[in-house]
Amino acid sequence: MAALRRLVPVAGSGVRLWGLVRGSALHSLGTTADKGPNQSHGPGWRCCGAVCLQRAAVLSREMNPMERAFAQTLEQIELEKSLYSDHELRVFEDEEKLRWRQADDYNSDEEENVGQDIVTAQDLEDMWEQKFRQFRPAERIQEADKKSDRSTLNRRLDEKLILLVKEKVGDEDIWLLPQGEWNPGETMRQTAERALSTLSGNAPAGFYKYKYPKALRNSSIVGAKVFFFKALLMNGDLKTRKKGDYVWVTKSELKDYLKPKYLQQVNRFIFDTSTIYE
Repeated sequence: MAALRRLVPVAGSGVRLWGLVRGSALHSLGTTADKGPNQSHGPGWRCCGAVCLQRAAVLSREMNPMERAFAQTLEQIELEKSLYSDHELRVFEDEEKLRWRQADDYNSDEEENVGQDIVTAQDLEDMWEQKFRQFRPAERIQEADKKSDRSTLNRRLDEKLILLVKEKVGDEDIWLLPQGEWNPGETMRQTAERALSTLSGNAPAGFYKYKYPKALRNSSIVGAKVFFFKALLMNGDLKTRKKGDYVWVTKSELKDYLKPKYLQQVNRFIFDTSTIYE
């Protein structure tokens, strides 16, 4: 079956999951561990569905030097080759009228609208200039940026943000993408939806396998296989976790939290143009 792209809303979460639909649902994705210890012929793996929940950039990012130079070149070409606008034509008309009024043979009786208040193109430009001086653009640098507060969505507005949560694995606190353990009868996408719903037929965008700490392993389970799905935050914020147990970070900040091998897999399916020139 040809790959299709679609958006799937998650009930009550303000989030839409998206990915590639490739044929049948992943009901058959169980491992030997899902059959029970009596049927397993060796150690198995728990399957987990994880969600890469992203907040899209709110502002366009500032141009780098190459983009700024290219934009200036295009602006110059546009200026040299474009036709005059209606306002520019009106400026020329007003200048012609002014020269006519200053001429020695000027007769005011020949001019229409004598005695009426006339708004010239220059008057309009002066009015627009005054309004422009009163305009104050919104700040790119928010209070959270100044305080390095990564627990809020109101930061790094010109970049994509990714949600990470802190989970207890054995005696260690580890930062991960939100994930949930697969239950028999579910598709992996349904597992990912369930993991997402606790926070506020698609194929995974990525895959990662890791072993549990030795204290958590047993004869039937040695670790977990994680299937990553992408989701886009449409509105709302994280409310069910206490501050300090979650962060919203840019792609370049992932390295401050994720373990190297886990980070390597996540970076394979997260594309962010803001990191190209870093």
